[in-house]
Amino acid sequence: MDLIKVIGLGVAGNFAGHLEQAGELESFKDVKVADARAPKAVFPFYLPAPSGRMSDSFLKVFPLSSSEIRIPAGEPDANLQPEPEVGVLTRIEYDGERQVRTLIPEYFGAYNDCSIRRPGAVKISTKKNWGTATKGFSSNMIRIDSFSPAGNIAGYRIASFLKRDGNLYEYGVDSAVNDYSYMYGELMAWIRDRMNNQKDEGPQENISEYLNLTGYPEYALISIGATRYTSFGEREYVRLGDVCYVVLYPQGMSHSEIAELVRTETWDRFDCISMLRQVVVQG
Repeated sequence: MDLIKVIGLGVAGNFAGHLEQAGELESFKDVKVADARAPKAVFPFYLPAPSGRMSDSFLKVFPLSSSEIRIPAGEPDANLQPEPEVGVLTRIEYDGERQVRTLIPEYFGAYNDCSIRRPGAVKISTKKNWGTATKGFSSNMIRIDSFSPAGNIAGYRIASFLKRDGNLYEYGVDSAVNDYSYMYGELMAWIRDRMNNQKDEGPQENISEYLNLTGYPEYALISIGATRYTSFGEREYVRLGDVCYVVLYPQGMSHSEIAELVRTETWDRFDCISMLRQVVVQG
């Protein structure tokens, strides 16, 4: 599928502890949620073919790459921090009033919701898309047989690493997909509600308006939330020449086995792995 035609959305605050580590919790202090476990917001990171007043929006720039992360031009010391998570390619069905009726997850893959840490930025989206190759999605997507605790996605784990000067570091805490706060039907119902009803308030944006402006796209790529960082990942931003890895792997494989595949870059023989490898380059 040509992802340039797919609206890009993300879920903020769907993994316990991540917002605190990323220094983002303060941004959501006024966001009211009925359930303490619930994520905080849905945000846009890409709008396909925006029209009208969105024609000059930074969100019209396609930000996804499966090979690079670009440091913004003129900002060599920009604080860029990878965010390892699961990306879900989801079909959108609308009702007669152009409200989102159903979300149907079809594929999942390794995703890097790389963020630029900009203190004081109001909207989440301004930290998510600063040009081309500022996000990452694996070219090896895995078809979802059932988006439920009985489905294949439920048996996966998320790991992430950073290679610097030939040394490999653990960047995110190895986590089960089942560790997300909201998942499966509960998550899709919550996202559907936010797509239809979220207002333009504080860090939140009106997703329904964006769906209208983009011609009601048939698909969304939804990043469902970043995992927690290791102590290294929490303190270290990326540098020119670093290599970032996000790995989705079946829980029948061990973490040490995955780390060795990353170290030797020999994962290609495993179709069951969704690997994202991005080199940090200058924009």
